[in-house]
Amino acid sequence: MFFTKSCGAALRAGESAVPQGPARIILCKMQHVKNKKEKVEVFSESMDVTTVIVGIVCFAVAAVVFFVLGNQYRKNVAEKEIGSAEEEAKRIINESIKSAESKKREALVEAKEEILKARNEYEKEVKERRSDLQKQERRLQQKEETLDRKTDNIEKKEETLSRKLAELEEAREEVNTLKKSEMDVLERISGFTAEEAKNYLIAQLEADVTHESAMKIKEIEAHYKEEADTIARELISGAIQRCAADHVAEATVSVVPLPNDEMKGRIIGREGRNIRTLETMTGVDLIIDDTPEAITVSCFDPVRREIARLALEKLIQDGRIHPTRIEEMVEKAKREVDATIKAEGERAVFETNVHGLHPELVKLLGRMRYRTSYGQNVLNHSIEVAHVAGLLAAEIGANVTEAKRAGLLHDLGKAIDHEVEGSHVAIGVELARKYKESENIIHAIEAHHNDVEPRTVVACLVQAADAISAARPGARRENLENYIKRLEKLEEVTSSFPGVEKSFAIQAGREVRIMVKPDQVSEDQMVLLARDIAKKIEEELEYPGQIKVHVLRETKVIEYAK
Repeated sequence: MFFTKSCGAALRAGESAVPQGPARIILCKMQHVKNKKEKVEVFSESMDVTTVIVGIVCFAVAAVVFFVLGNQYRKNVAEKEIGSAEEEAKRIINESIKSAESKKREALVEAKEEILKARNEYEKEVKERRSDLQKQERRLQQKEETLDRKTDNIEKKEETLSRKLAELEEAREEVNTLKKSEMDVLERISGFTAEEAKNYLIAQLEADVTHESAMKIKEIEAHYKEEADTIARELISGAIQRCAADHVAEATVSVVPLPNDEMKGRIIGREGRNIRTLETMTGVDLIIDDTPEAITVSCFDPVRREIARLALEKLIQDGRIHPTRIEEMVEKAKREVDATIKAEGERAVFETNVHGLHPELVKLLGRMRYRTSYGQNVLNHSIEVAHVAGLLAAEIGANVTEAKRAGLLHDLGKAIDHEVEGSHVAIGVELARKYKESENIIHAIEAHHNDVEPRTVVACLVQAADAISAARPGARRENLENYIKRLEKLEEVTSSFPGVEKSFAIQAGREVRIMVKPDQVSEDQMVLLARDIAKKIEEELEYPGQIKVHVLRETKVIEYAK
């Protein structure tokens, strides 16, 4: 039946391709065999799965049995180990208790020994302190006994002193009584009271002291003057000989010559426009008067006066005079003057060999080319002072470079004293400090007219060099008014002293001759009077060089024969 169904299925599956008859029967048999083989394979596979399942179940049962038996074995082993551990713990605890008791006994023994040792030390220390206290008590007792003895001695000495003081008081009263009686006798004999005698003795003492001091002063002055004059003469003469300077001072040019008088009208211009333009541009005053062929330029600032002079000369030479041309010439003259100022400043620095000056200081030195003092050119004067100060410094072994620098800058303030208020000394100090000059240079500038007391050698050298340059013949000239005022002030100062009868300024103010009253000024007092007059002249007057103070005292005796 199975065969028939298989054949039917095979025929249904491919009845179009399978042949009919015997071939179909063979095909059916082959298909039956194939189906049978497949069933055998399926049965074999189902048998293999069953075998695997049975093996797994057996393995699981064996694992469970093994696990139960293992747990029982481990439990027995653990119970044996716990028992042995408890026994070991009991043994360790017993040993620890025994060890602790033995250590406790040892600690108690050591503690008792320490307590015993501390007690012995304490008792020893107490004994030592007691012995020290006993010694101190004995010393204090001895000191008290000594003080008692000294107190007794002092009381005895006080009694003795009191007795002696009483005796001294009695003696003093007796001396005063005797002195009073002797004074009465002396007053009666001499005819002077005590006050009159005292005044007489003081007057005698003053006369003796005045004479001695005058003689001593004259002796000291003569000695030091002789030495100082010799040394100073050598130093100054050597310095002056080594410094060649002009003897004729340069005068400030303030008059512009004209080719003819018609040029005055051209300079004035229509309705004065040319002269107003020139005066406005330069800041000067043009004085056009009856002076033939000349115009005077007046201005307090020498630089502006020089600019106006140059511009005026260029205009006269050019011939074209109108406001525009005047402005051009004034600007050209300013540039020329600025260039000249710079060149003159560099020349001064080069001639004096002074290096490291600030450029503004060089320009200020150049401005002094157009500045004069009593007719002496200030720039040439500064160069001369620098040379003389340097030579003097070389002679005495001072700092030559510093002396030259201070000498060149000592009149720096005169470059702008027309523009800034204050003395040229104060202005120069401010400028030097502004341009980082050293304190020694600033001090020399400040002290060169004794505004402050000179503290350095360089300051003294600059003072001396300034006086030498200003006092040499022909260096300076004064106008008549200032000259007369200076002489009158000199006579006024010298006549202000008591005992002066007359005073005369002679030798162009280089010497003052003083006549004193012989009944008021003695010969010894003349020395002191001359010193006081010279000191007052130094304090109140300003003058170049030095002034000789000559004090004269004349005694006349007149008698008539009848």
